[in-house]
Amino acid sequence: MPTIARTILPALLLLTPSAHADDLQNRGNDPFFQISSAVANCPEPAGPRVSEAEWKRDAHHRIEHGNHCWLEGRCRLPNAFAYDAEIADSARRRLQWLSANLPAWRQSTLWVTVWQRWVLVQGCVAPGFPLASFMAAMREVPDVERLIDQTTAHTERGVPYARFHPATSGQQPAPGRATIP
Repeated sequence: MPTIARTILPALLLLTPSAHADDLQNRGNDPFFQISSAVANCPEPAGPRVSEAEWKRDAHHRIEHGNHCWLEGRCRLPNAFAYDAEIADSARRRLQWLSANLPAWRQSTLWVTVWQRWVLVQGCVAPGFPLASFMAAMREVPDVERLIDQTTAHTERGVPYARFHPATSGQQPAPGRATIP
């Protein structure tokens, strides 16, 4: 019996998720937050969560790209990532302003990622969502270099972004509530 256990146990361990599996994490602490939750069953994006292997693989590019902004004279700060927390705060204020001036934007389930002065909007919008007006308003957030739209009004056709799969990462999905009053 001990021989069978020694043979089967390693095989079973290979089939079960390891407690030490490389969890997906927001290793760069890039701002990532949900801004609305009106569209049901909208898949949560993977956002900036990466494995340790992906983080190590992309580290050089991240450093180089972050510094190019300053070296090229396009940034006042020496690294594009240094803007991200401030951009996220400004985006939240912009969304509060939009709530009063373009309330239809809330007919969505959206997440925002801020990464090296880029703002990525991902999620689902209701039919008739004022996408052009919403994106134009978000482009006005100070220090944003690029705004990327990865939204859909037709989830039955899929979503234009990588989905978060908490079962493979060992994490819980983000709460399904809006963070903007």
